[in-house]
Amino acid sequence: MGRISEHAPAKINLTLQVVGRRGDGYHFLRSLVGFADVGDVIHFAPSKELSLEVSGPFAKELSASNLADNLVMRAATKLLDICDHKQGAELHLVKNLPVASGIGGGSADAAATLRGLMRLWAVGDVTDDKIRELSLSLGADVPVCLQSKCTWMEGIGEKLSIGPRLPDLYAVLLNPGVAVSTPDIFKNLGGVFSSGMHKPDAFSSLGDFKNYFDLVGNDLQNPACELEPVIAEALFELREQENCVHSGMSGSGATCFGIFDSKEHAERAARTIKLKHSDWWLCPTVVR
Repeated sequence: MGRISEHAPAKINLTLQVVGRRGDGYHFLRSLVGFADVGDVIHFAPSKELSLEVSGPFAKELSASNLADNLVMRAATKLLDICDHKQGAELHLVKNLPVASGIGGGSADAAATLRGLMRLWAVGDVTDDKIRELSLSLGADVPVCLQSKCTWMEGIGEKLSIGPRLPDLYAVLLNPGVAVSTPDIFKNLGGVFSSGMHKPDAFSSLGDFKNYFDLVGNDLQNPACELEPVIAEALFELREQENCVHSGMSGSGATCFGIFDSKEHAERAARTIKLKHSDWWLCPTVVR
């Protein structure tokens, strides 16, 4: 097979509840995860060896680190280890998403790497269970990113079930450019856990969606805002835009999202905020 490509869509935690903690410190979560139509892209070409090149708007954040330990290379190496036929590939990651920003960029890249290499290498000797096990070993968000569709994610990321039917969700993704520490945010949560809300099968309207999401929210949002007040500012800017139906933070931040009632209103909001905060990353999108 010749050169192929895989999209690595941004993961959006539309809701996130922390419902407990294991003895080893890992937290149990319940999250409704959607995926945007924007993301990174990975290109694959046959080769005798594994190699990785990075380009794109956020390439510098990765190029400064050891690419051999990048999640893309770790995913490729782990998949190669369990394949019967040893092969290589030239990997080219186009990094369009901010790094370490709560929208699963690295996890989505790892998942796209697994999907792409399984096609490139025509992997047929590895079971689905083995791939799921491999994906979880790369990170808690990788299994849901492997599916890249609306999903309920529970446990530490290993329990996945079909998500509800969503209304059209026109969104603006906004990252104010701050790095947040996930361990610090969980520490700031102070061991306060949610009981876990019910999981609807569908939302009948955008209003139905708003009522549910306003009720459930993201348990890590307030602790993150306390540590980095600019996140609260970002959420305020989204809420203040005309026709913003709901705003929230994805994952442990710092990326926030605003939901709007039309594509036009989402695009207008992104332009308005960009005029005021030219250094913030903003992207209108659709979440599914």
